[in-house]
Amino acid sequence: MNYRYIAIRLLQTVPVLFGVSVVVFIIIHSAPGDPVVNMLGIDVTEENVAELREIHGLNEPLYVQYVNWMGGILQGDLGQSLTRERSVTALIAARLPATLFLAVVSMLIAIVIAIPAGIISAVYKGSGSDYAVTVGSLTGISIPNFWLGLILILLFARTYSFLPPGNYVAPSEDPVAALRHVALPAVTVGTAFAALLARQTRSSMLDNLNQEYVKMAKSKGLSSRKIFVRHALKQALLPVITVAGLQFGYLLSATVVVEQVFAWPGMGRLIWSAVQQQDYPTVQGTVLVVATLFVLINLVVDLTYSYLDPRVSVS
Repeated sequence: MNYRYIAIRLLQTVPVLFGVSVVVFIIIHSAPGDPVVNMLGIDVTEENVAELREIHGLNEPLYVQYVNWMGGILQGDLGQSLTRERSVTALIAARLPATLFLAVVSMLIAIVIAIPAGIISAVYKGSGSDYAVTVGSLTGISIPNFWLGLILILLFARTYSFLPPGNYVAPSEDPVAALRHVALPAVTVGTAFAALLARQTRSSMLDNLNQEYVKMAKSKGLSSRKIFVRHALKQALLPVITVAGLQFGYLLSATVVVEQVFAWPGMGRLIWSAVQQQDYPTVQGTVLVVATLFVLINLVVDLTYSYLDPRVSVS
C-alpha cells in the first residue's frame, strides 16, 4: 500500500473542504430571512433579537463569523444548533448511522441486482433478456424516487401490510427488524442506482468481450467460462467499481427526499429541517461532514481500483 499517496490525497482534501465550507457559508447566510426571528417568533422586541444575535455571534461581520466557525472546527467543534439545544456534532452523531445504514443497504441491493443483470444483458446481446434489462434500466432511471417510495408504501405497507413504512431501527438492537424497516426506503434509493449500474456493467462487458485478448484466448482453445471469469469479467468490473464508489457518495445526499417520505431519522431530514429553520451551524456542519465522506469514498475507490489492476499507478 502506497502510504505516501494516501497522505498526499488526504492533504489534497483540505483545499476542497475549505472551498466547500466557504461556498456553503456564503449561500446559507445569503438566504432571505432572519434565523433569530424564526427562533423567537413574530411578537418579539428588538432588544430580544439583538440579545440573541449577540449570544450566537450573529451580530459579527460575516468574515468574523466564518473565522470563528473554522476555529471551532479545528478544535473538533462544529458549533451549537440555533434551533435545538444540542451541539451540531451530537446531532450528526445521532443521525449519521441511520443514513449510512440506508446507503449501504441501498448499494448492496443495487449491486446484487445490477451486476448480474448487466452481465446477462451483455452476454446475450440482442436477446429478450437484453431488451428486458435495457427497458428496466431506463424505467429505473426515469422514475422519481419520491413517487416510487409512495407507491411502495401504498402497496407493501398499507394494502398488504407486508413491510413497515420506514422508521429506523438500529441493527445492533434488532437485526431482523432493522432489515424489515430499511427494505422499502433502500429499494426506493437503490432503484435508480441499480439502473445506472446495470447499464455501466453491460457497456463495460461488451467492450471487454470484443477486445483482442479475449479473441486470442478463444483461439487458444480456452473454455468460454475461463475466458469470461478470468479475463473479461475482472477487467469489466473495474469501471463498474469506480461508478459504484462515486454513486455511493451521491447516495448520502440523495436520501434527503426519501428520508422525508419514509420518516427516516437520518442526515437528509436533519439538513432539510435545518434549511427550513435557517439553522446556520447545523446546515454548515452537516454539509461539511457529507463532503468529507464523499472525498474519503473517492480515495477508497482509487485504492481499490489500483489493487484490482496493478497496471494503474497511484504514485
